[in-house]
Amino acid sequence: MNLYLFTFKFLYLLAGVLVNNFPRLSLGLYNRAIDVYLKKGLNFDFIEILLDIAINLDILGMKDQAVQSYKKAIEINPNEARAYYGLAIIYDDNREFSKAIEFYQKAIELDPYYSKAYFFMANAFDENGQKQEAAQYYEKAAELDPTHFWAFNNLAAVYEETGQYDKALAAIRKGLELEPEHFKALFNAGVIMNRLGYPRKAVEYYRQSLERNPRYSYTYLNLSLIHLEEKDYQKAVEVISKGIKYVPEASFLYYNRACFYVHLDMYDLAVKDLIIASDMSRELEEYMWNDRELDPLRDLKLYKEHFKATVS
Repeated sequence: MNLYLFTFKFLYLLAGVLVNNFPRLSLGLYNRAIDVYLKKGLNFDFIEILLDIAINLDILGMKDQAVQSYKKAIEINPNEARAYYGLAIIYDDNREFSKAIEFYQKAIELDPYYSKAYFFMANAFDENGQKQEAAQYYEKAAELDPTHFWAFNNLAAVYEETGQYDKALAAIRKGLELEPEHFKALFNAGVIMNRLGYPRKAVEYYRQSLERNPRYSYTYLNLSLIHLEEKDYQKAVEVISKGIKYVPEASFLYYNRACFYVHLDMYDLAVKDLIIASDMSRELEEYMWNDRELDPLRDLKLYKEHFKATVS
């Protein structure tokens, strides 16, 4: 093998190995490889180099340079679907969803079997509030890759959010077939079962989810709300208190426990939780002013002392 080609390939392969753990070192090696490539006129697919460097730049947060590298690849080959996909990922990360969708769509037009592009385009639609489109593309991603757990999981969540509970149940069952122990799939199954009117089954799914991940705060919230619906306020407090133990930074758990304490006429404890929640979240503080559930607290001395001082 030509010595220069050997050197180039060695640098190029080493850069690829190091890109995730040592991206800055990797970028330096890519640049050295390109220097050898250009000076010696080696026979190698330059688009592959540009794409790899763009990924490296993106990892390093050098988004503008990554965009330029992807665009250079497109100049060389306007039919390079991976370059459009890379651009889409960058705009997606920046929450510029309309722009991201445009580039995902271009990648799919060039490669109709690009399952990752379908999945992330679905996610962009989902984040952008376009649930119908999100469901359409999650379905396509799952069709192209029937082992794609997150396609089924996210599809189930979109169907649940849009009130299509039977479809949501079918999707989450497929997700659980792929990963029966995944806490998020078990959580979503709990949400769907409760929506379908099976609270006992929902409780079982939530409990299984907590066994797999005791730090997912929304599971405690949803489980406690089932007990609230059943007017078992003590059990609701017990569940949400466990959540606070595992996830003390979740402000909404304190807020909801305050509401549960109101139902138990434990007003002092309710105000203390409300103070913690409002100190942690400005949004919750603003919400509480119009929350009629908290009316029994408003004449209490501790409430007046803290929240009048907050207002003034």
